[in-house]
Amino acid sequence: MLFKTYTPKTIFITGASSGLGAALAKEYATESTTLHLCGRNKERLDKTAALCKSRGAKVYTYLFDVQKADEAQKALEKAYQRTPLDLVIANAGVSGGVLGDKETADATRRIMQTNIFGMLNTVLPALSLMRKRRKGQIAIVASLAGYRGMASCPAYSASKACAKAFGEALYGQQKSRGIRVTTICPGFIETPLTDKNKFYMPFLMQAPQAAYIIRKRLMHAPAIIAFPWMMRFGAWIGSCLPSCIALPLFALFPKKEK
Repeated sequence: MLFKTYTPKTIFITGASSGLGAALAKEYATESTTLHLCGRNKERLDKTAALCKSRGAKVYTYLFDVQKADEAQKALEKAYQRTPLDLVIANAGVSGGVLGDKETADATRRIMQTNIFGMLNTVLPALSLMRKRRKGQIAIVASLAGYRGMASCPAYSASKACAKAFGEALYGQQKSRGIRVTTICPGFIETPLTDKNKFYMPFLMQAPQAAYIIRKRLMHAPAIIAFPWMMRFGAWIGSCLPSCIALPLFALFPKKEK
């Protein structure tokens, strides 16, 4: 089954209060769209909503933590009752840098809880709702860091590897049911996630530019969106290398600082 190119009119975005999520909300904000924006910080979420409204979009906001499955499900069901959703973007995520520490035991659990279970708490209810119409699109934000376990960020790369594998598997499973699933694997994007990094980040991209790339490519519903291409190629090469070469090499990569 081939999907036709289309432009979603109703979009649900988690992690929309800042960073890539806020940039995606602004990118989709037009007079013909309805946005359902989710976040944990009311002040920042309201700021994103106000900007989207100024561009003509109809906006609803939902304040909750994606780690809480019941709250995520309630938000999705409420949004779906208002307007059947064309696109759900599971974007909310954290890394060791954002948590203000290296990947300690507590930080590792928090990263996994948010990046894996928070993603599942968004995707699974969305799938259940979309199956009723046999129509819809889900985008899972992973990372190029998920292509291979990185010694510099074990929990983060592991959580994004899980998101990547889950999204790719869902693409094949849901395609025949009329549901598009795309996994998004960006490189470094200038957001609160990367602001804590004190090391050089190659091909660092502005969030609005990344949001534009994602919106344009999601229209074609590919299995995966990975960019920039130079880093994608490097990540792919890294995933193909034998462990005896890759692991010592990746161990040299800079680590997040406190």
